[in-house]
Order: sequence, then C-alpha cells, then structure tokens
Amino acid sequence: MYVVAGGSVTLLGPISQASAALVMIAVFSLFASLSALELKETGIGLATAVFIDATIVRAVLLPASMNLLGDWNWYLPRPLTRFSRPVLSD
Repeated sequence: MYVVAGGSVTLLGPISQASAALVMIAVFSLFASLSALELKETGIGLATAVFIDATIVRAVLLPASMNLLGDWNWYLPRPLTRFSRPVLSD
C-alpha cells in the first residue's frame, strides 16, 4: 500500500510529474501555431486537458479522495481476489 499511496509523492516526485505535464502542454500548444484550424483546435484542447489533469486531478482531487477514503482505497471485491497476487510484507 505504501508504494501506491506514498510512491507517487515521494519516489516519483511532483517535479517529474510537473515537468512531463509541461512538456506535453508545450508540444500541444505548438499545434496552435499551425495553419490548419482542426490542428489548432486539437492542440488547444489537448493542452487544456493535460493542464487540468496535472493540476486539478493529480494535485488536488487524488490526494483529497485518498485521504477521505482511507482504507477503502484498497478495497477489492471478492470476485477479483483471484486475480491478485499475495503481497509479501516485511
């Protein structure tokens, strides 16, 4: 559980997630400089979607929902337990 809950914050670091989002936003924003209207719309739409995902979803909603749900984050319905592997704890 710690790897999933704490790994995205401590191991990967918010810097790597933010830099990946910035690169994607920059690339998609370049589409706005093209002459074709469809590519401009696609670039602006994708850049906006990546910005919303990186800021609102990953920085606000995900940590808040994990904090509110607590142990329910790790609930696995009984029919799906046959697909999970046993976890070895230290």
